[in-house]
Amino acid sequence: MDMFSYCESCLLPFSIRCHVGYIPSGQRVVGLSKLSRVADVFARRLQEPQRLADEISSALQSSINPAGVAVALQCSHIQLPETLNCKANLKISSKLDMQGWVNASVFSSSGVFKNEDHPFWDDFLALLKFKGIHMEETDPYHSLAQSWCPLRSLDILPCNGRNLTNVKFSPKFGVTQTSMIDAVTSIIEALGEDPSREELMGTPSRFIHWLTNFKKSGFEMKLSRNSLHMKTTNGVAGAEQNEMHTELSLPFCSQCEHHLLPFHGVVHVGYFGSNEGEVIQRCILQSLVHFYSVKLQVQERLTRQIAETVYSVLGTGVMVVVEASHTCMISRGIEKVGCTTATLALLGRFSTEPKAKTMFLQAISNHTATG
Repeated sequence: MDMFSYCESCLLPFSIRCHVGYIPSGQRVVGLSKLSRVADVFARRLQEPQRLADEISSALQSSINPAGVAVALQCSHIQLPETLNCKANLKISSKLDMQGWVNASVFSSSGVFKNEDHPFWDDFLALLKFKGIHMEETDPYHSLAQSWCPLRSLDILPCNGRNLTNVKFSPKFGVTQTSMIDAVTSIIEALGEDPSREELMGTPSRFIHWLTNFKKSGFEMKLSRNSLHMKTTNGVAGAEQNEMHTELSLPFCSQCEHHLLPFHGVVHVGYFGSNEGEVIQRCILQSLVHFYSVKLQVQERLTRQIAETVYSVLGTGVMVVVEASHTCMISRGIEKVGCTTATLALLGRFSTEPKAKTMFLQAISNHTATG
């Protein structure tokens, strides 16, 4: 069962694949929808993986009174934007791709499953393996790494924005961040949670740290051939003008300006070289992607901005394809887990030469197929 919950340490959504096994008692088998509803009830609150697994297991044990319940969760937590941008092999597939995320597997059990040597455990794990889910290397009783939330490693103030008179802030912290923390603390209270609960101490500060990654910069990117550090390919000047160059799977993480939730994926750039046979280094294109993605964005504008910036320098032909998974689509509203969105921008020769466009799309397809 695919679902989402929200990390209590930083308020960011995390992905869950929930697997439930149970041994009926008295030949009583429950409707499958009940299992999903019970899991969803506990996922729709501030959570951490092990507690979520324990709550699902306990609720099923008390409500349907089986001989035993086993719950296995595969959870994925998004990384900080700068971490995702370092994952050069990040790609998006037809399913929700969590490469570059922090992954954790947790187990919880009751009844006969409490005995780790019981053969039912082997049956449960074998059924998961039959579905391509390999969890044998995970200890069901000591499975969750302490580094589950990437933001927990930050040096965070424990005050949650309350009683700040005796707290010394660093000069760069500022009044603005303090008021933001206070606002997030109020939101947590409005959700019916206690901000002073040990697990929530520091949560507002971590969430603000995440948001400030997407603070709009006070300057615009102005590029020239010199600033792009372009290099000339070997051969006679102008000989490379008709050759298409591609840089595929440039990773990014951005923040949806409509819902303040992250979306992430990869950018593919195709372009024709200049008359001098110049090409743009991959690291420069990655910096360009990062510049436009680390702010409040929509995917369509991000795609167009990257294409226009490259085209303003080369002036020949540029095509940009952005593939992304939107947390706002899969953790709220329509909740279509596994959906991805692709957007295209074509300028110059790519907009007038269908063959060039087809060749670039085929290059992306071949790259994705080979990994």
